[in-house]
Amino acid sequence: MKKILVIRNDKIGDFMLAWPAFAMLKSSLPDCHISALVPEYTAALAHLCPWIDHVLIDPGKRADKREKQALISQIKQHQFDASVNLFSTTYNALLVWKAGIPYRLAPATKVAQVFYNHRIKQKRSLSLKPEYEYNLDLIRAFLADIGAAVVEPTTPYLRFNPVDVAKQRIQFAGESGLSLTKRWLFVHAGSGGSANNLSLQQYAHIIRGMTTDKEVVLTAGPGEEEKARELKSLLAESGVNAFVYDKNDGLVDFSRSIACADVFMAGSTGPLHIAAALDVPTVGFFPAKRSATPLRWRPLNSDGRHIAFAPPPADEKSQQEDMSRIDPDEVLETLNPWIASYLS
Repeated sequence: MKKILVIRNDKIGDFMLAWPAFAMLKSSLPDCHISALVPEYTAALAHLCPWIDHVLIDPGKRADKREKQALISQIKQHQFDASVNLFSTTYNALLVWKAGIPYRLAPATKVAQVFYNHRIKQKRSLSLKPEYEYNLDLIRAFLADIGAAVVEPTTPYLRFNPVDVAKQRIQFAGESGLSLTKRWLFVHAGSGGSANNLSLQQYAHIIRGMTTDKEVVLTAGPGEEEKARELKSLLAESGVNAFVYDKNDGLVDFSRSIACADVFMAGSTGPLHIAAALDVPTVGFFPAKRSATPLRWRPLNSDGRHIAFAPPPADEKSQQEDMSRIDPDEVLETLNPWIASYLS
């Protein structure tokens, strides 16, 4: 088992939650060569991951037949000994089956499982543990199958050279006017089209009610710029200044800027999971529905460096996903004492 393909070709947050799996695999088998199959938009992060030796780009299930066949040919050329599908769909299952990879492991779910010759039952739909733990269970099963000892991974999973982070902070302060002597709170109010997030009014209420002195940075991805500027205006009405950070030189530069934050606040989004991989303290807002709970999508922070909020329990799905049911005043009662140690 010298050449291993690991597939996690969905969204940024999902990919970040696979980093412990990559770390466990490489630490347990230091001589193996690990390739990761990812979409183009997460490739820069995959190149950052120290446990990935090679990155393959997935054109996606909506690509034309020629592109899909080219990917299968590319996978065949690598002559992988094994594949681990952390994310299983029929499309992903057919990729490794058509490529003829001898050992194919994935969760035993859906019709797609017939294309794998190694499976483990996970029942992820029950959301009994964090997503990253489900990923780790697959790696543990693979290591058990080949008789290899398991080396457990440790935080932080993403690191930048401290000198580079210090330079980034100085540059960021110069561009934004932020004080280098104050703590920096980053807030990402966008959702990237994934889990529901708080309203701008809720975010403004929480930021205004925080008792610690801080500088506020409002991050925005493509298409989220207007939302960040609207939140800036809401804060300005009550005398809170904020800087809108909506321009960067790509995901690596954006991640390095996140490393400058003292606390990162967001919904269940990719930026939240990047911050957690850096072990920047995170404040997360999650729906209450079972597939999207704070437990299922718990970020990668070390113990004590993440705090989560969700709507009260409800039977109706619409209520479970209704983030307006999160009371900002109740959030502040819990948040202010927790966050004081990071922003004071």
